[in-house]
Amino acid sequence: MPYPHPGPIAGFQPGSFQAVYNGTKAFVDSFAAALRNELQDRGVTVPCLMPGVTDTNFFERAGMLDTKVGAQPDKSDPAGVAHAGWRAMEAGKAGVVVGLADKLQVAMAKVAPSQFVAEQHRKMAEPGTAHPR
Repeated sequence: MPYPHPGPIAGFQPGSFQAVYNGTKAFVDSFAAALRNELQDRGVTVPCLMPGVTDTNFFERAGMLDTKVGAQPDKSDPAGVAHAGWRAMEAGKAGVVVGLADKLQVAMAKVAPSQFVAEQHRKMAEPGTAHPR
C-alpha cells in the first residue's frame, strides 16, 4: 500500500526568505524516509515526490511574483510532475525528483557548503529579484 508524501527539493536547501517553508519540507523528506524504513516489512511503501519549481498558483499566493523563482517562465508542468510521482508510487520507489535541473540542484545541495546553497537560494527568492533595479 503506497503512502505518498510531497517533499519538494526545497527540503534539501537552506531557504533564504523561505526558511519555514524549506525547513518544513526537510521535515517531510526525513519523515517519509523514516516511515518508509519502519514500514518496509509490512508491505507499505512511502514514496516522496520532490518537485522543483512547478507552474501552480503557489507563487502568487505566497506573494513571490516579484522574485526570480516566482517569475521563472520555465516552471515544470504540474500534470507531468503528478504523473512522475504516480509512476514512482506504483513502482514502489522511495522518492522521485522530477527534471534534470532539479536533480542537479539536489546533488549540488548535498555536496556544497550550506552557506553557499543559502546564498544561491537568496538570489532566487529575495523579494524584488525578478526585476532588479
